[in-house]
Amino acid sequence: MRVPLLDLKPQYLSLKKELDEAIIKVAESQYFILGPEVDSMEKVFCDYLNCKHALGVSSGTDALLIALMAIGIQPGDEVIVPTFSFFATAGVVSRLNATPVFVDINPVTFNIDPKEFEKKITVKTKAVIPVHLYGQSCEMDEIIKIAKKNGLKVIEDGAQAIGVQYKDGRHVGTIGDIGCFSFFPSKNLGGYGDGGLVISNDDILAERLKILRVHGGEPKYYHKIIGGNFRLDAIQAAILKVKLPFLDGWSQKRRENAEDYNKSFIAAGLAEETGKIYFNEKNKVLLPKAIYKSDTIKNFHIYNQYIIRVEKRDELRQFLAKNEISTEIYYPVPFHMQECFANLGYKRGDFPLSEMSADTSIALPIYPELSKNQIEFVVKTTKEFTQNQF
Repeated sequence: MRVPLLDLKPQYLSLKKELDEAIIKVAESQYFILGPEVDSMEKVFCDYLNCKHALGVSSGTDALLIALMAIGIQPGDEVIVPTFSFFATAGVVSRLNATPVFVDINPVTFNIDPKEFEKKITVKTKAVIPVHLYGQSCEMDEIIKIAKKNGLKVIEDGAQAIGVQYKDGRHVGTIGDIGCFSFFPSKNLGGYGDGGLVISNDDILAERLKILRVHGGEPKYYHKIIGGNFRLDAIQAAILKVKLPFLDGWSQKRRENAEDYNKSFIAAGLAEETGKIYFNEKNKVLLPKAIYKSDTIKNFHIYNQYIIRVEKRDELRQFLAKNEISTEIYYPVPFHMQECFANLGYKRGDFPLSEMSADTSIALPIYPELSKNQIEFVVKTTKEFTQNQF
């Protein structure tokens, strides 16, 4: 049985008529960058996320970059980031000649540990970027409390977490000073190319973001500040407007798939319960755990990725691949061990929980259209591997 990591074709076919019409409408308008489609999309996202301002931008990476520019990050400033995330989280800091300061993660959520964040604050620290990794919110109450106490800005990296709700019902991205999202095609809400979104409830920051998006020109061709080309294409906006009403339903299906995985792994004798962080005879496979659950909150976890941990991760991945099951590693090398950050002086052993996650984590297929039979086949094949290895 073939089980791809992601199959976008069924989603497209289910919305083909609406998506095709939206794309043709943009083609007929000949208005391809920003314009009415983007304006309309931004209003829709403001309503969905319950925020004052939303601006479509060129990618999730550029969303982070423009956010740091908007809060005035300068060369020599320090920005605290988790060492375990997609590269853009740290890369954008270095692009502004600021210094990314790495901290370890909570091994259950894979998100930044607030206590570790607080330890790394210095007089040079200007901001923190909590990443809502894999589709679950960081502990934002503690992060905001620490940031306010130290006069720091909070830029939320929600690239994998569009639609996620915090434990009090607020959408991630609306809690800090600026929220950043990605519409890369593989995300829970993906476009047909690169695209991103920045949101804020701060009128001054929102106006600055809007100006920075168009090379810092206000009015056009008059520049008091230097920005960049961070504009969103109208076709992406049109596609996202069609898809947004279905996002919560897709997220619910991902949660159901995750629950099926969890129950199946436990029933197969490969795991005792979710949220364990150390291996033993009853926990050969460590399962993810949704830490916030409520009858009134729908999207406490949207499972952009379903991440398990196994000791012989690379061997399991090879075994699954031989059985036509696709997987991915998010992420094999923490920032502090990346060659491009060697000058910062970190070494292996500095952030053991992130290193443990990088060495043992593997992403299994979790997309909404995944069938129960496919899930059962993945679990069955994983059990076959463990029986041969342990």
